[in-house]
Amino acid sequence: MNFKILNSFSRMNSTGSYFAIVLLILLSSCQDRVAKEKINGVSLVASREAISISNIKPILNVNANTVAVMPFAFMENLQSPDLKFNMERQWWGERLEGVRETVQLLHKDSLEVMLKPQIWIWRGEFTGDIKMNSEADWKNLEENYRDFIILYAQLAEEEKVGILAIGTELFEFVNERPDFWRELISEMRKLYKGKLTYSENWDKVGRVPFWKELDFIGVNAYFPLNEESSPNLQQLKDGWQLHKSGLADLSKTSGRQVLFTEYGYRNINFAAKTPWDSSRELKGVNNELQANALKAIYEEFWGEDWFAGGFLWKWHQNHEQSGGKENNQFTPQNKPAEKVVKDFYGSLILN
Repeated sequence: MNFKILNSFSRMNSTGSYFAIVLLILLSSCQDRVAKEKINGVSLVASREAISISNIKPILNVNANTVAVMPFAFMENLQSPDLKFNMERQWWGERLEGVRETVQLLHKDSLEVMLKPQIWIWRGEFTGDIKMNSEADWKNLEENYRDFIILYAQLAEEEKVGILAIGTELFEFVNERPDFWRELISEMRKLYKGKLTYSENWDKVGRVPFWKELDFIGVNAYFPLNEESSPNLQQLKDGWQLHKSGLADLSKTSGRQVLFTEYGYRNINFAAKTPWDSSRELKGVNNELQANALKAIYEEFWGEDWFAGGFLWKWHQNHEQSGGKENNQFTPQNKPAEKVVKDFYGSLILN
């Protein structure tokens, strides 16, 4: 129960107070139940080499219940229809063998899985800008992409993976070829019996045409919240209000819960201004801001019934060597933010 509600009891007069108290208790119990049913996830970075059960224990230690596993395909440039995937020269965790073994390890420790295949473009160009130069190239890309997703959809069905993301941040591809995506969703429904989502960037999520055909609205939630160097918790929560309202409306019109397929912040000044910025040129450290930004997102979203939960970006398998207070990248590992995650996820564990 949310015991803050009890503070209001002393202000009630005797008339109707009994029924008001009962109502408040029921509402609080409902909020607690909604929060506890969430997907409390982390995004596990693909490993160069095979991992073991010891690499899974730190994930359990932060009380996560679900892990995003991310195989990769590679493109030469934004106009190339060719995809390279499941190649021997890829890292172990980026190809079929490693993905399967990782899923099996996670399942052994009772962790659920979202399989989230992604594309990486040479020199790190943004996948949302992929756009072919001809109809022939579009057809070629569609064929190659279908092969990529089917490979991992088959694995997802064989290993009983709970959620499959059919794409990540591919807005121009979606915008230009909506019929392909609807056909792909239909094909996935026949092949895979779990839940389907698609993971779109925060600024394009309202323009995806097929949310009603999926099970979750997948959002990479790097919404700008505040332009100050080091906003406090309340300022961060205030910064969420417009975005939150838009997501709630989208959930209502589509009839689907919102799932943050990625959420996270760097421990750096201005982290809430451009949360998507992974540039190495950004300097400095602000551990308090990262911790407060995570608190804000938890307090604003996890109690909403239209919200399904989310996957923290990001988590490395070599926990002891990852992150640290002087590391200013996204991972919360070995930083004050890790305790925020552990405490919050831990508060939602069902007894």
